[in-house]
Amino acid sequence: MTDHKVSRVALIGTGFVGSSYAFALMNQGLVEELIMIDVNKEKAIGDVMDLNHGKVFAPNPTDIRYGEYENCANVDLVVICAGANQKPGETRLDLVDKNLKIFKNIVENVMASGFDGIFLVATNPVDILTYATWRYSGLPKERVIGSGTILDTARFRFLLGDYFKVAPKNVHAYIVGEHGDSELPVYSSADIAGIPVLKMIEKEQYQKEHLDEIFINVRDAAYKIIEGKGATYYGIAMGLVRITRAILQNENSVLTVSAHLDGQYGEEQVYIGVPAIINRSGIREIVELELDKDEQQKFKESARVLKKILAPHFEEIKL
Repeated sequence: MTDHKVSRVALIGTGFVGSSYAFALMNQGLVEELIMIDVNKEKAIGDVMDLNHGKVFAPNPTDIRYGEYENCANVDLVVICAGANQKPGETRLDLVDKNLKIFKNIVENVMASGFDGIFLVATNPVDILTYATWRYSGLPKERVIGSGTILDTARFRFLLGDYFKVAPKNVHAYIVGEHGDSELPVYSSADIAGIPVLKMIEKEQYQKEHLDEIFINVRDAAYKIIEGKGATYYGIAMGLVRITRAILQNENSVLTVSAHLDGQYGEEQVYIGVPAIINRSGIREIVELELDKDEQQKFKESARVLKKILAPHFEEIKL
């Protein structure tokens, strides 16, 4: 009889996103062990206590405890939600310098523990910080994943489903590119239950202009939420749990994450949001959508935006 493989996750950063991820993870009963790490020890211990008090209502008795970096040695997945938050009026890219310093310290401490699993990065600007995590860790690119445009894609599917009066699960459409202002919708391959969206809008009750409005609402959603309640955390937390499930359950699911491109989409030396097949080894394969000419140009521009920010910090980046 073979030993049961225990699924272990270490969460670094127990702010709004981190604590929401821990709550969603516990409620879905995905892991046996969850270690919560934060520079604010009291906050992390408080979260651990609060979550444990709700364990009687959870589907599985997840072992949730406070930990330090050395406890990352045997975990399968390290999820990073730590870093400076986006303030009202601030773009995700305004956070670069602050968070690169924080991340260098975090990743070096995790690697010093002997960690040899998968990194999942959620902190913004996520594409930049995922690239930094890959460089600082020395791990294979397949084992460093960013949350990328998973939430943008979810927002996109929700709004398209709302517009066409169809459940979001029956909408197949992607937002790709930077998780930020230069992202783009891939309408050329979007479909509702197999019917292309561009075919759907030929019906008289729908209009192309409405699709443009839907994308603008997707792109600017975070700004509206931050304006309303100070931060976004429920949606991204559930997206992180979805990626966690795909990894730990070896699903081979296609999710839009921040992945390292090595010639795909004509780009290299950049982490950017694209559909990818996710399983127990991390990113198994990047899915190359057939972008139309306009989408190709916008994607190229999005990659250029990210490389321009990376270049002063990483000498291998060529513009």
